[in-house]
Amino acid sequence: MKASQFFISTLKEAPADAEVVSHQLMTRAGMIKKLGAGIYSYMPMGLRVIQKVEAIVREEMSRAGAVELTMPVVQPAELWQETGRFEKMGPELLRIKDRHDRDFVVQPTSEEVVTDIARQELRSYKQLPKNFYQIQTKFRDERRPRFGLMRGREFIMKDAYSFDRDEAAAKASYQVMAAAYRRIFDRFGLRYRAVAADSGAIGGDLSEEFQVIAATGEDAIVYCPGSAYAANMEKAEALAPAGPRPAAANAMAKTPTPGKSTCAGVAELLGVPLATTVKSLVLATDSLNEAGEILKSQVWLLLLRGDHDMNEVKVSKVPGLGAGFRFATVSEIDAHFGCKPGYLGPIGLKLPVKLVVDREVAVMADWICGANEPDFHMTGVNWGRDLPEPDQVADLRNVVEGDASPDGQGALAIERGIEVGHVFYLGSKYSQAMNATFLGEDGKPAHFEMGCYGIGITRLPAAAIEQNHDERGIIWPDAIAPFTVVICPIGMDRSPEVKAAAEQLHEQLVAAGVDVLLDDRGERPGAMFADWELIGVPHRVTIGDRGIKEGQVEYQHRRDAAATKVAVAEILGFLKGRIGT
Repeated sequence: MKASQFFISTLKEAPADAEVVSHQLMTRAGMIKKLGAGIYSYMPMGLRVIQKVEAIVREEMSRAGAVELTMPVVQPAELWQETGRFEKMGPELLRIKDRHDRDFVVQPTSEEVVTDIARQELRSYKQLPKNFYQIQTKFRDERRPRFGLMRGREFIMKDAYSFDRDEAAAKASYQVMAAAYRRIFDRFGLRYRAVAADSGAIGGDLSEEFQVIAATGEDAIVYCPGSAYAANMEKAEALAPAGPRPAAANAMAKTPTPGKSTCAGVAELLGVPLATTVKSLVLATDSLNEAGEILKSQVWLLLLRGDHDMNEVKVSKVPGLGAGFRFATVSEIDAHFGCKPGYLGPIGLKLPVKLVVDREVAVMADWICGANEPDFHMTGVNWGRDLPEPDQVADLRNVVEGDASPDGQGALAIERGIEVGHVFYLGSKYSQAMNATFLGEDGKPAHFEMGCYGIGITRLPAAAIEQNHDERGIIWPDAIAPFTVVICPIGMDRSPEVKAAAEQLHEQLVAAGVDVLLDDRGERPGAMFADWELIGVPHRVTIGDRGIKEGQVEYQHRRDAAATKVAVAEILGFLKGRIGT
């Protein structure tokens, strides 16, 4: 490819709405162009990256035995009504009507359609297992689209769906996909972690997220440096502290804490560690009638250590809270505690509440909590002596760096990541909702056991940039770079020798199957180099008149601080060695 035949459009400044590095650099490098909020055109340079991502995904999905198809972007609402998602999904699901006033959706995902295909086409256990996948445009009507391709409304995704005869076979299919995903992400050339994720209402342990490591990542990844343990923050278990609860050493006392409504403020006032304080979180659950009206409410009190944060996913697994909870209203708090938030605690309640205590709090002694009176806290509080032992003890908190790893292999560490893939065992959730069955070996109908597996095709380049960039621009891994090599001739229009050497190297690299671009635009060296450093092509060869006379060209990897002189006769072999061709 020659630059004069391609389309290159770079900018010196990023648009004002580009908040993150990937959005800024993809726009400046001419890879994407904004059409509307969260909607982008993929320009030729960016499309090449996306196509390389797709090619790797297709190769590994085919190797894993998956079969590609394509399902419509616009889907009839009837299928979504079968599963209840037409009504249950929020405004992220774009609902539209056609000229006949029939309801449709613009797909954010395709479980319903693929399950409909399976119930029509997969009639016997002899046709199983089967894995269908697509690489297709999706749409989620994000309330606040931002960060360019990281959180757009329209995006491209690879989604796959496996169909099996029973749970054991489905779990085997899951493992095949989990292994394929590791091969895919290894080939991308990115630093990533496969982390255990929460399975939600379906339950079970077969759910993994694939996270690209980046300091700007939105997700917290918990891992043990001394073992293979890794989980997202929602899933990571906070173990109960080792050893027995210490004996009480202080008498309980009502202590003035004027104006100190936070654990941090109380700890500072009293000159004690924040870890000796206990925070009170008040939740409520509602019983509803068929019309959705509240019949009665139950108030819950959760106790966590003052320096810990509540994990909503873990809380949702507490018996009684799984059907959904909310934070209690001011009037509910006043009725049960007789006090405004900031001074709440489990002692001296006006009305009973359901108490759930974090594992850490259950083994604390001489702790501090609210006195249910403004400007006062209780100090020296102890279980068994000052209040009954807790009925429910559960893991309610986010882990913190230094916590013990659940596998017993050391302490936990935390880093940031960007989710770009997810493998998930679905079970029979959709097949039961849509009555999708096949005839089993016994001649009886059985529901399919399913799995789903997604990769954010257009999100992945943005994540790669967040991990690989510097002050000059993008640094692409070879596997997904728009071009692997760029040839930069200096004064090509003035020097027949430079032109001949550049075109010969270009032809040799093309013949060797290398994705190469020859920059024949006639730009000044500074402008030419700035463009390719911004675009992030990993390998650059500079050919100049002086070097040609000396029988040399200059090679520089995008990460190198300086160029390396290479003999003209050796440059082809040198490049092949550097790019592994």
